[in-house]
Amino acid sequence: MHQYPFEKLEVWHLSKELAKEIYKVTQVFPETEKYGITSQMRRAAVSVPSNIAEGSARSTNKDRAHFYQLAYSSLMELLNQLIITTEVNWIKAEMYESIRMDIENLN
Repeated sequence: MHQYPFEKLEVWHLSKELAKEIYKVTQVFPETEKYGITSQMRRAAVSVPSNIAEGSARSTNKDRAHFYQLAYSSLMELLNQLIITTEVNWIKAEMYESIRMDIENLN
């Protein structure tokens, strides 16, 4: 099977694992937040590896940089949401610290 360039990037693999973790963590959020912060966190998390993949297919450095910047922006959006959900006690401190370390490893 052919391997695309983004599949060779460690940052893509790490960000994909982060997205999967966010899906697991948000499963226990209140049902009333299904279309609120749960959806926002999942979209932000999926946006990171998606933008890395899309950027890797661009032909110019400027285009690639644009998509990598979008991935970073989504990562910061996710961090903000993670902080909020921790402060309202939907995520335990240990889980917050673990996910935060994952985010820092992507920087």
